[in-house]
Amino acid sequence: MEQNETGCQAPQAPILCVNNCGFFGTAATMNMCSKCYKDVILKQEQVKFAASSIQNIVNGTSSTFETNSDVATITSATQNVIIDTTVASSPQPSAAVPFEEAKEIKEGPKRCGSCKKRVGLTGFNCRCGGMFCSIHRYSDKHECPFDYRSAGQEAIAKANPVVKADKLDKI
Repeated sequence: MEQNETGCQAPQAPILCVNNCGFFGTAATMNMCSKCYKDVILKQEQVKFAASSIQNIVNGTSSTFETNSDVATITSATQNVIIDTTVASSPQPSAAVPFEEAKEIKEGPKRCGSCKKRVGLTGFNCRCGGMFCSIHRYSDKHECPFDYRSAGQEAIAKANPVVKADKLDKI
């Protein structure tokens, strides 16, 4: 690289992202654009988490300690996965849906806790944790186990702390 009299380096020609997304990358982000670099970092974190959870399941421990060789294996595997996903331009089938997402998808319509009537968006959440229709939304209509009296007493106690005046010296 050429240096000017001031010691500054001449600007380099822009480098395209290594994932061929059409944007420009920088050396600080491994010659990737900001979006691709963010995706790489996110995938690395997911792989680390998956590897540690599998290790915890196998060992039966809850520690998150990982050896350096495991981390090196994870990062190399992540880079291979990233390259494979960028090369394949066709969308992959969504057969491998994570368990948590599948659970959210299979959730049925929201229903009243007393009469089992569909409430949809008009349901009312109670302090006892249930969802109720417009008829059963009040605590006396659905036999609510929540103790409103003690909750009110606690709220008043928090809002009104005990105030004591300093004693005055008698003359």
